[in-house]
Amino acid sequence: MGASKHAKGCTGWLIVLVVAAVVVAAAVIAIRKKTHHSDSSPVPGPPGAITQKYSDALSVAFQFFQIQKSGKLVDNKISWRGDSALEDGSDAGLDLSKGMYDAGDHIKFGFPMAFSATVLSWAILEYGDQMSAVNQLDPALDSLKWITDYLINAHPSDSVLIIQVGDPDIDHKCWQRPEEMTEKRPLTQINKKNPGTEIAAETAAAMAAASLVFKNTNSSYSDLLLQHAQKLFTFADNYKVSYTVSFPALQKYYNSTGFGDELLWAASWLYHATGDETYLSYVTVQNGESYADWGRPTWFSWDDKRSGTQVLLARLNIFGAKQSTNAENKGLQMYQKTAEAVMCGLLPNSPTATSSRTNAGLLWVDEWNALQHPVAASFLAVLYSDYMLTSRKSSFSCNGVTFSSSDLRSFAMTQADYVLGDNPMKMSYLVGYGEKYPQQVHHRGASIPANANSGCAGFQWLKSPKPNPNVAVGALVGGPFRNDSYIDGRNNSMQAEPTTYNSAALVALLSGLVTTSSTVISFT
Repeated sequence: MGASKHAKGCTGWLIVLVVAAVVVAAAVIAIRKKTHHSDSSPVPGPPGAITQKYSDALSVAFQFFQIQKSGKLVDNKISWRGDSALEDGSDAGLDLSKGMYDAGDHIKFGFPMAFSATVLSWAILEYGDQMSAVNQLDPALDSLKWITDYLINAHPSDSVLIIQVGDPDIDHKCWQRPEEMTEKRPLTQINKKNPGTEIAAETAAAMAAASLVFKNTNSSYSDLLLQHAQKLFTFADNYKVSYTVSFPALQKYYNSTGFGDELLWAASWLYHATGDETYLSYVTVQNGESYADWGRPTWFSWDDKRSGTQVLLARLNIFGAKQSTNAENKGLQMYQKTAEAVMCGLLPNSPTATSSRTNAGLLWVDEWNALQHPVAASFLAVLYSDYMLTSRKSSFSCNGVTFSSSDLRSFAMTQADYVLGDNPMKMSYLVGYGEKYPQQVHHRGASIPANANSGCAGFQWLKSPKPNPNVAVGALVGGPFRNDSYIDGRNNSMQAEPTTYNSAALVALLSGLVTTSSTVISFT
């Protein structure tokens, strides 16, 4: 009897366990149907195992900054580059010889150059350990300082900023090596009479972000950058006029669609750099609703900083802002909500996924410089993924469907892999990486032999059907058409021209992918 009773008890418990298991299994299946994520997630902590392809690509990508340097080159490793533009700014008593050329030409456009510095600073702040793990931190710091040295000199007084060196119309009539330039290189400046809010604010953002980069290694330089940043922001905020209104001729080069995003972007970086709550109030309570476009996803680029600001301020909401008010916290929550809307638009399985993609899966927004948006957006995706990982935030929802940090990282990897050769052309769009990459990059210095003395009239090299005699290693070309095709022609500037600001976004993305790691909770 005792044995029989024990058997019945076991049978009863067994039935209960089986039923419970069925219920749990059903629940798991239901959840998985509503959740898209991979099972493996990176482990928070110091840099982990190196992903070799991203490490190799990062090493290649950083070399383009060396190619784009202006001025007296130091420890130059680019055999076909030499000193150039040594007299830039001398007519005004300024040393503007440093900085970087914008693209395949030789103009120093301050707006995209400052954006390059801001993005590069952000990447170093978040992923400096990862860069260091693959010996790329020193090149990153060198490239950043080459730009910020120029920006400091370009801001000779509180309400004056040199925003451009050279005349684009004259420059574009020449096809020459930068070392051979002899034409006049006039300066364009904004001031109280001719303001330029977005470029003053972007430069303030660059200097504030860079001040954080150098804070622990060069405190006096960091302090100097921060002083310039604060003065420039005040100037930008007090004189709200677009720089292309002050200088209409520049609309055909880097036309701004508005300055509200740059003001928020700059104030966000100044809050991180100073901890001054007035900057936090500026972006949340005072100007959030008017400038941030809360709830509407946008593309991150040299012209539009809204999504970048939303992710940067989402990090504050995730990790906690110091001494913030309820109103400021509500504003930060709106930034995070919008940042997640941006992420939902990127993920291909999201109900709100953007349809702006090629058949092979590359985000595709514009036929000019097509890789700009997917690379920059993927950098934001990696960042947000790592913010989730660091804060142990398990998921976020896109119209009822949940996604994890690993979903964002996987998406970013697909875009990076496309750039590096996993595409219908079976070609890397990063020059110097892989076995096949563009041979006729639209780049004056790369297209002309170093011993040629063509002067301004070197158009024979533009028209030459031969590959560039100098390989612009690290150049990220504009990218494919909507049908995933690419025409490797030097005169095809729409697809074949590289830019310094695209390179900044690419090294930022690759730095986030080169090895798994959590992000820092605070920059200070």
